[in-house]
Amino acid sequence: MRLAFKVILLLIVSVLATTLFLKPSSAQEKGLLSIGTGWYDFNDNRDAVDIRIEYRSNTKYLKIIKPWVGIQLTTDNAAYGLTGILSDIYASKHIIVTPSFGIGFYSDGNGKDLGNTIEFRSQLELGYEFNDKSRVSAAVSHISNAHLSDQNPGTEIFNIYYHIPLKHF
Repeated sequence: MRLAFKVILLLIVSVLATTLFLKPSSAQEKGLLSIGTGWYDFNDNRDAVDIRIEYRSNTKYLKIIKPWVGIQLTTDNAAYGLTGILSDIYASKHIIVTPSFGIGFYSDGNGKDLGNTIEFRSQLELGYEFNDKSRVSAAVSHISNAHLSDQNPGTEIFNIYYHIPLKHF
């Protein structure tokens, strides 16, 4: 558990260090503040409202991978702090498909017990980017512990996001 904590802490510090302290070449390249809400556990019996805030860097690694960090909360007092990677794939000038993957620490509060403190999130998002680079998107995500423990019920979440370019701040 200590090793996992150190690895996740190192990932979070790395994301923050490489994205917040680098000077991008333009204001548009600062990244996005992403705010989302949706239906937690829509495929099971422990549904709740999901609320998310994420910082999505515009710093690219290997030309296509970007880091992100965020927090998810539910109306059942579950909390999930995580970090990960994503890739924005432009299907057209305005249509974006964004697959992402993350790892973090989960506390179930009064909500669904996912079986472990360490949980992984995979997500697929379809969005529309406006001319000012803000976006609206819909996402489906899955959270599970990848069988790190015997209990691994997982959960599925449907979210609607609004992404605000940090150049507006």
